[in-house]
Amino acid sequence: MEGTFYNKRRLARRKILSGILGRNRENPNLSKLRVSIVQYLNTAPLVWGFTNGPLAGKYDLSFTVPSQCAEALRTGAADIAIIPAIEYQRISGLVVLPDLSIASQNRVRSLLIVSKKPIEQVRSIALDRSSRSTQALTRILAARHWKIDPEYFETEPALRVMLEKADAAMLIGDPALRISIAIEKSSTVSPQGRAVCQPATLGIASAEIFHIYDVVGEWRKFSSLPAVMAVWAARPEAVTPDVLSDFETSRRFGLAQISAISLEASRELDLPQPALESYLKHNIDFSLGEENRRGLERYFQEAERLGLTSQNRKITWASTAKEAAQVS
Repeated sequence: MEGTFYNKRRLARRKILSGILGRNRENPNLSKLRVSIVQYLNTAPLVWGFTNGPLAGKYDLSFTVPSQCAEALRTGAADIAIIPAIEYQRISGLVVLPDLSIASQNRVRSLLIVSKKPIEQVRSIALDRSSRSTQALTRILAARHWKIDPEYFETEPALRVMLEKADAAMLIGDPALRISIAIEKSSTVSPQGRAVCQPATLGIASAEIFHIYDVVGEWRKFSSLPAVMAVWAARPEAVTPDVLSDFETSRRFGLAQISAISLEASRELDLPQPALESYLKHNIDFSLGEENRRGLERYFQEAERLGLTSQNRKITWASTAKEAAQVS
């Protein structure tokens, strides 16, 4: 996908590096766990230890959009994956790795609704097909917060085309972040992430003024809680104490390398390094502490209430699953 941090050129380099380092490990014939990773910048601190650090080559990594990460885990093509949070309720038999997530406390900047009208007047929304959690979150906000009942349809994340077909467009990931950075240069953005901008700011020829809504900002306004967009999930048999330790080590390594990640992302995405560093430091929360867990639980409740999931299954944590197995 164009405009993502892990583009084809960069993924090719990662594959070569992983292969070289992997051959030098103590057990070259041991089958590696397959890990499916979202290809957007906001996952980089979680996986930097696997791609650029001490754990490089230990796992078989693949990079794709969020919806396909979930499918890889569902079909058995991956053992562990960063999945859209909503998919935990839709895929049976999963455990969640503790204290690791992609979340946001307030304004996230990389989950946006771009609208030709004030959101309360919107009658149709084009949804980025690479998303699942944000699709569900948009539907929850529409029904419960904005009090609207629009028509929805999925499409590729091409803003111009989306807005030709609908009143509003929902975008996620690096393409949405690019829009946020462009808007911030020319518009005043509210604490909830609301702004208006000229179409030229988005590279669109139109006489309309566009209304911008940060989806997490709207969720915080509605629920008074943070939003958890994605979690590390796995089949229970894939998780060992060493695996849990590796994933925590990778996150610690990545959080210590935010400046380096942002510098490389600036070159890949052609966006200013300070804006990307601010995004990773201030807009994304990579933990899954008590408040984030409450936000995730509320999200699951609202999703079940609207029929977006068939159940509201209690979260099974990977460590809990292992401890239960040991006891039995």
